[in-house]
Amino acid sequence: MKILHTSDWHLGQSFMGKSREEEHQAFLTWLLELIEKEEISVLIVAGDIFDTGTPPNYALELYYNFLTKLSHSSCENIIITAGNHDSIATLKAPKQLLKALNIHLITSGDADEEEVILIYEQERLSGIVCAVPFLRDYVVRKSLDAQSMSEKENALTQGIKEHYNCVYKEALAVAKTNDVPIIATGHLTTVGAKTSESEREIYIGTTLDLDSNFLREKFDYVALGHLHSNQKVGSDHVRYSGSPIPLSFSEASSEKKVNIITFSGKTPSVREVNIPLYRPLLVLCGNTSTILEELNAVKDKESWIEVHVNDENPFYANQVIREKAEELGLTLLAVKIDKSEQALHREDFKVISLDELTPLDLFEKRLEKDELQDEALRNELIKNFKNIVAEVQNA
Repeated sequence: MKILHTSDWHLGQSFMGKSREEEHQAFLTWLLELIEKEEISVLIVAGDIFDTGTPPNYALELYYNFLTKLSHSSCENIIITAGNHDSIATLKAPKQLLKALNIHLITSGDADEEEVILIYEQERLSGIVCAVPFLRDYVVRKSLDAQSMSEKENALTQGIKEHYNCVYKEALAVAKTNDVPIIATGHLTTVGAKTSESEREIYIGTTLDLDSNFLREKFDYVALGHLHSNQKVGSDHVRYSGSPIPLSFSEASSEKKVNIITFSGKTPSVREVNIPLYRPLLVLCGNTSTILEELNAVKDKESWIEVHVNDENPFYANQVIREKAEELGLTLLAVKIDKSEQALHREDFKVISLDELTPLDLFEKRLEKDELQDEALRNELIKNFKNIVAEVQNA
């Protein structure tokens, strides 16, 4: 059994007003070729297929075209689980049609969904996948009146663990032998994993205390999604595949990969395969003169560029840098000014580009403006605001 593990495609992402359609099309074309070349028998996509709950039409077309071509490939088992960015309704609408193509789609983890998927090769059971999607609060946690925040956090963690225990016991009952590898999927953050600024906080206002050892001790491989950096967590067989393209400038220097897992009995061998980079994201830092030199040195005109400039005259620096980028035919998406007092020499310079701010940043700045002195009240307001943002984003 040969598995390819990928996640966090975020089809339809708008990046500072720019479409990622060409990059995603290049990735999906490459992925199909890799699946055929490597004779992959199981494809696992561990959540966040789309970037929003209402993806643009071109993103839906990319997704369905890919699945149609994949259904004619050597890959006979396709398992897709929902992430926190995905709309259950959007993914679920064609579920029965996709099932006819042997595409298993798990959206919520509700009791009416079959999360234990049997993998057969030549009519012989060769593996079991516990296809667990992003588990929304209502699936795993009962909200009780008068619970403290710490009690709610603990209830969520315990609910997720209980969910994994249940699907694992079901898989064991089906296996009836110790020779069949049991694989799990997940879309969450585990303790000790490395995050980046492009990942949405998955359980807003809540710290999920899920140790990778909990997963490692039960499953022979764990295919995780949500974090955008390819990494293993605590064990060689508990891994994130990461996103196939850099989703923010904080990921500009990271290599994007998929994981290919080959089993010898129940022992997995994991190989990371680099994904070709279609469009580089460049972060240039320095004063105006060094930035201008670096712009002149950019070779790939398809690059998208973010500049961090430290200059005594930020207005002049911004203008000169943008004019130079336009002259060179480069795509400059953001010029960020070093806002330290030493660099600006002006206490009244408060201008910050909105592309630098998150909704939480804006809310906190509003609290600063109101000069709220009650620290406990401030923390409570921030937690409530995070919950509201989560409900909107995960709707």
